Amino acid sequence: MVRILTEMDYEVTGIDILPSIFTNKVGSISDRQFVKECMKDIDVILHTATLHKPHVVTHTYQNFIDTNISGTLNLLEEAVLAGVKTFVYTSTTSTFGDALTPPEGAPAAWVTEEVTPIPKNIYGVTKAAAEDLCKLFYRNHGLACIVLKTSRFFPEEDDQKTIREEYEDDNLKANEFLYRRVDIEDVVKAHLLAVEKANAIGFGRYIISASTPFAINDLINLNVNAPMVVKRLFPYYEDIYAKRGWKMFPKIERVYVNELARKELGWYPKYDFSYILDCLRSGKDFGSPLARTVGIKGYHNLKFEEGPYPV
Repeated sequence: MVRILTEMDYEVTGIDILPSIFTNKVGSISDRQFVKECMKDIDVILHTATLHKPHVVTHTYQNFIDTNISGTLNLLEEAVLAGVKTFVYTSTTSTFGDALTPPEGAPAAWVTEEVTPIPKNIYGVTKAAAEDLCKLFYRNHGLACIVLKTSRFFPEEDDQKTIREEYEDDNLKANEFLYRRVDIEDVVKAHLLAVEKANAIGFGRYIISASTPFAINDLINLNVNAPMVVKRLFPYYEDIYAKRGWKMFPKIERVYVNELARKELGWYPKYDFSYILDCLRSGKDFGSPLARTVGIKGYHNLKFEEGPYPV
């Protein structure tokens, strides 16, 4: 975000706990006084700071509450005191938790903003609570707040060993663009549109995931025989995959739906499964230029024997 906003000639204050060329002020949002000092002349807050799923094993519940809930509260309260006009909160589809896993043999889950979250870990609990804080501050203080529930856009390998052993990493990510992945360039575009539309919307909560080709009447078959459904929609995908030794998931248990973001934010992601197939057919990298530039940042300063982070 800081990279793109700076290129667009916005005056940006980047806050992080680690120094970098995109960080103006080093400190934590859990420090109320530090947050207060960062609010001078600020019109818009883009709140992406978080402890994430990869930190669930390495950090305490209190760490999650301090950053994800108390840190968000610090930003919201100081934003109101400083007269900030717009607050955009980067949340996650992980808040849906157990609502994403239908019973065996049931249709795949059709996941819209109307689905009731059933968080399954402290990450989901604290992100859902922070979303509700944003809604409260719009209700009680009139602070325009947009919540963006992003799906997977990180480039790290999958956290499940069995998945890593069964699928090449690019194969895995290409499959995910059908239902649960989004490119970071499209995520940034969604944030910029959220800033632009926030005052007119007031409060909004949007799923930010690549546009799925599936429809509701595909859900029964998706959770039983996903390759059959994909072949019906993309008859040529098997040949493209076969040349690389790739394969489709046997089942897809959920589908993230971005219809509300397209309708109310005017957000139309570029990078979807059809785009991925076009890139594979022409031998191009299917990641956006921004995704390639940003690369892998990692979540820890430690190395783990099994995967990118402990599960």
